[in-house]
Amino acid sequence: MNDFRAGFDRRAFLRLTALGVGAGAAVTLTGCSIFDSRDSIDTVGQVDFRNRLHIPPLAESTRQDGTTVFDLTAQAGRSAVVPGGEADTWGINGPLLGPTLRAKRGAQVQINVTNELDEATTLHWHGMHLPAAADGGPHQMIEPGDVWSPSWRINQPAATLWYHPHPHGQTERHVYRGMGGLFIIDDEHEARLDLLREYGVDDIPVIVQDKTFDEHGRLVETSRRDNGMIGDTILVNGTAGPVLDITARRTRLRVLNASTARSYSFGFSDDREFSMIASDGGLLREPVALTRMLLTPGERAEIIVEMTPNDTTTLRSYPQDLGLSEGRSRSTGATDTLDILLLQAGGQLLPSAPVPARLATIEPLDESTAAETREFELRNNRINGESMDMNRIDDVVTIDTTEVWEVWNGHGQPHNFHVHDVQFQILDIDGRDPSPELSGWKDTVYLPPDVRFRLIMRFTEYTDPDVPYMYHCHLLWHEDEGMMGQFVVVERGQEPGAVDGDHDH
Repeated sequence: MNDFRAGFDRRAFLRLTALGVGAGAAVTLTGCSIFDSRDSIDTVGQVDFRNRLHIPPLAESTRQDGTTVFDLTAQAGRSAVVPGGEADTWGINGPLLGPTLRAKRGAQVQINVTNELDEATTLHWHGMHLPAAADGGPHQMIEPGDVWSPSWRINQPAATLWYHPHPHGQTERHVYRGMGGLFIIDDEHEARLDLLREYGVDDIPVIVQDKTFDEHGRLVETSRRDNGMIGDTILVNGTAGPVLDITARRTRLRVLNASTARSYSFGFSDDREFSMIASDGGLLREPVALTRMLLTPGERAEIIVEMTPNDTTTLRSYPQDLGLSEGRSRSTGATDTLDILLLQAGGQLLPSAPVPARLATIEPLDESTAAETREFELRNNRINGESMDMNRIDDVVTIDTTEVWEVWNGHGQPHNFHVHDVQFQILDIDGRDPSPELSGWKDTVYLPPDVRFRLIMRFTEYTDPDVPYMYHCHLLWHEDEGMMGQFVVVERGQEPGAVDGDHDH
């Protein structure tokens, strides 16, 4: 992405639809606040990379009657993230962020979530195909002191998913406080490929978040304006100024944009190419060579970066054309240039195989079999003119059917679109085929203003007339303000039930 114009050119966007990967680090500018000046931030050469990148531990599990059981606790804590003092943070099994969950396709899992916070919260398994009652959305609130124990069988391809809070009206604040982590699914097909998979060595989680801290190191909730909180400090895995020591010729980065509102356009400081191998829902058909990729809130991607002995490079976020006005681009951070993560290779690197030329077979869903076509316009914190109502079912889907959802952003704010339970394919963008990095399975996609996306998805396995799934903008302030709807999946001929909206905030 080298053409960063303030205005939006549709043809340019269709050429540059690189919605994927990145990595983050820690960047704090003393005396420069985007909330005061709305000026662009440029931190090239200003980041003090001195902290070893924290690698979230793999969550421990037990086996009970053939079920893999994880125990997670939501808790408050204190974290020394930046110089000056400690911040009040939230985390899972610790004070900030949480462990990486990992399970195989076909496994029956149970997750016991204990809430030790002083307010109700949830944990949503973002990107996971599972029963609605196990989804962890706003209808599955966990009151202080309570334990919630969803269980389901994992039935989807190998992928990098994640988990985060999802309380209605409070999601941005709960995620900003720090709760979240990766959920990695493995399968036999991915295991047969000659890919890097030694967790924490050549297979690295990269969780990117932006936050604001005061001079005493305390976490600050800033003004949302109309887009949500945009921070001036970027963390990777909760680490400020992180350094990743590279030990192999090639390294796999599993990148998650866990920010609540900021998007990132990632590339390396020397413009080296990297290979994207997976999007939200798993492996692509074949690797895609890129020098820039855009990752909006909630999106994930996996990349392979190649290095030589004693090599160094900086992962950087570059300005991006989100199709916004010049002022809106500045206020949302789209014009910022951020040094993110320092990668430094040792004098001797372990050998690693080239990236496989073929990764996965992705059978296209057949539009001619679609049972329903639905339209969704995102505008003014509403979807199709309606604000989220916990007691209202917006759409009723029949099990074992394919649907086409036509989605567009009807005004000048940045929005993206996330659907619970399913992974979708992009049929076309304003009538044009998606670019290669958008040709795999997705659950979240960026919507530039006035560009129509046609998404195709299939609903299988789980029905529940009384418990809905969500669809919403994943800029979390927009979700909190009402840009969310809900749907139930029912048996053929079954009527939707009554939704329990007691947990509406």
